[in-house]
Amino acid sequence: MQQLDREVVVEARGTAIRGTLTFPHQAHGLVIFAHGSGSSRHSPRNRFVAEQLNAAGLATLLLDLLSPEEDDEDRSTARFRFDIGLLSERVVAAVDRTASQPETEGLPQGLFGASTGGAAALVAAAARPERIGAVVIRGGRPDLAGDALPRVAAPTLLIVGGADPVVLALNREAAARMTCKRHLHVIPGAGHLFEEPGAIQEVARLARDWFVEHLVGRRDRVP
Repeated sequence: MQQLDREVVVEARGTAIRGTLTFPHQAHGLVIFAHGSGSSRHSPRNRFVAEQLNAAGLATLLLDLLSPEEDDEDRSTARFRFDIGLLSERVVAAVDRTASQPETEGLPQGLFGASTGGAAALVAAAARPERIGAVVIRGGRPDLAGDALPRVAAPTLLIVGGADPVVLALNREAAARMTCKRHLHVIPGAGHLFEEPGAIQEVARLARDWFVEHLVGRRDRVP
């Protein structure tokens, strides 16, 4: 399958954040990735998931939510990783930018979030309900989305490892506060990072199926 890979820059309140856009031939939708603390657009797990989405005809934008300077500071101070307001603002900036670019304009958009990036994705989905058609969270902290949870309109899939009991409990509590279509899927034996054999492959399959179901065919209805 032919596809285009290029670097993009998103401006968010004067801060330039970088991402990698992969655009397969005749893409049916776009999924923006929001990484969690200590991760980046080069995360092998999220890159693997993105590759499976690309193979299914979905464009992907792997995004660094922090600038290099902010990332360096966060690694020593943890100043930014739980600033969901800041992180979600940058996800929204990416949603708006890709909605106005010729190559991605008109594509239905989805969000894939991991760890604290999951909360940022949910807050962004609540802020842009007319644009976000589906959300998938991997090992996320949806509880940190707070009052945005009941305002999320997009169908949401929460994927949690069965060997990650604290995060599993937080996801159950968050799902109970949501009013949209949502499903909590537990992968038995998987930990927080889904490093066990077959775990990330299961995440990719679930995410692919969810996005294909809820994004493909929605293109003509995107404002």
